[in-house]
Parts: sequence; C-alpha cells; structure tokens
Amino acid sequence: MGQVLQFRLPPAREESQAGSALDLLSAVDFALRDLVDIANHVTLEAVREQAMACHAMLAAAYNAEFEHG
Repeated sequence: MGQVLQFRLPPAREESQAGSALDLLSAVDFALRDLVDIANHVTLEAVREQAMACHAMLAAAYNAEFEHG
C-alpha cells in the first residue's frame, strides 16, 4: 500500500480575494516547496528521486523566467 502525503496549504494572503486566480510563478514556487517537503518525508527512494527530478525541472523553469522573462 502507498503512503498518503498531506500537502500543506499556502498561507492566506490578505490582498487576495476569494476565488482569485493564483499566478503561475506563485504556483510553481509553492510546488517547489512542497516537493522539498515530499522528498524529505517519503521513505521510498524511487519516489524521492522522482520528486527531486520534478523539483529540478520546475526550478530551472522558474529561474529562467526571472533571468530572461
């Protein structure tokens, strides 16, 4: 049987309104943080490696947006 992972919710921002769309860069930033948490708490090496590979891919895209965007 697999592990069930609890994802943490991003902190509520005062200026955001209920139902407002999350911008893409914020979503990627949250995903990067969650992937680090997942990789640190999962016991299966294959899952940890996949999480870190996803993290590397998203980090490269996120960094490129700020360098070239």
